[in-house]
Amino acid sequence: QVQLVESGGGLVQPGGSLRLSCAASGFTLDYYAIGWFRQAPGKEREGVSCIGHMDGSTYYSDSVKGRFTISRDNAKNTVYLQMNSLKPEDTAVYYCAARAALSLFCNVNVREYGAWGQGTQVTVSS
Repeated sequence: QVQLVESGGGLVQPGGSLRLSCAASGFTLDYYAIGWFRQAPGKEREGVSCIGHMDGSTYYSDSVKGRFTISRDNAKNTVYLQMNSLKPEDTAVYYCAARAALSLFCNVNVREYGAWGQGTQVTVSS
């Protein structure tokens, strides 16, 4: 079965960093775009970043651009999200998700992603 497992979340102070991992099984990342999404209590799930298949074209939401970096390691079938300069408003459960794609580019439309991880909590607080 297609499965995604997130890890790397935790509690950090404002300005700190975390590196999230999304390990895939049951499929090869080469043929899928991977998105990172987050959901805070009482809020809708929002897309923060994605990476396309093939050349790995990337997208970042305005709120995280310049602070977060998405990358992939196809040999390990894993996608990472490096989060720097974290802010309290980054606090959320972070999910990775996969979608098959013919395009080299990705998007963060929740409804287009069919496989989801269980989520990992990121809390930014002093």
